[in-house]
Amino acid sequence: MFPHTPLNYVCPFCLIAQGHNHPDIEAHTDDIFYQTEHITAFIASRWWPNNPGHALIVPNTHIEAIYDLVPEIAIHVYEAARQTAIAFKEVYEAEGTSTRQHNEPAGYQEVFHYHLHVFPRYTNDYLYDLTFQRRKTTREERAVYAQKLQAWFETGK
Repeated sequence: MFPHTPLNYVCPFCLIAQGHNHPDIEAHTDDIFYQTEHITAFIASRWWPNNPGHALIVPNTHIEAIYDLVPEIAIHVYEAARQTAIAFKEVYEAEGTSTRQHNEPAGYQEVFHYHLHVFPRYTNDYLYDLTFQRRKTTREERAVYAQKLQAWFETGK
């Protein structure tokens, strides 16, 4: 509806959802912990200092922003977010959870594919104050979290 995708954009979230790895993107298919015909959930490649292992939930079809997110897909995104939040409580021993979503450059959207962040939260973690201290992670760091969540989604819920 309000496109900002650059010409010849290679969407990293489409590649991940389709099961492809690409050297130009940070996320990897190993980061996926839950996938259905509608959504893909994976460990984010950039972490805030006190909230390691946060997740991204993306529609498998390319949808740029919330303006184009139809209810038939949104219900799957938010059900996966709800389940991920419960998994954070049980697997990460999170004290709470938060979700966060951005649209358009002025709204700090960096990847032009709709995605919902789900964060494990802890007392005095200063999530919103530390946004500019987030860092790029390694596949090895993310693997620990992805494996724990994969196990929960396979057996724990």
